[in-house]
Amino acid sequence: MAKKLHIKKSDTVMVVSGESKGQQGRVLFVDPAKYTAIVEGVNMVSKHTKPNQDNPKGGIIKKEAPIHLSNLMLIDSKGNVTRINRGMDEKTNKRIRISNKSGEAIK
Repeated sequence: MAKKLHIKKSDTVMVVSGESKGQQGRVLFVDPAKYTAIVEGVNMVSKHTKPNQDNPKGGIIKKEAPIHLSNLMLIDSKGNVTRINRGMDEKTNKRIRISNKSGEAIK
């Protein structure tokens, strides 16, 4: 059984440890099976490619590599790095994520 994820696609996150510590970006992809995420502009690696139809010259391409979710923290609407709680929305009776620091719902 997979763990509950505190980060979803299109969230804004900050890297809290590792080589990219302190960088912020938007989450492009989350892999629940491996517990990793790809964040825009963070954890860039160089990939050597052969010439192909998309890149006729080939060469070295910079691209984002996955980061373990334990190294990421969510940024709430006020710009604070925060943990999350889960609660119920009174209007819709749906489960929502709530910022620990500000107490606001995370969209």
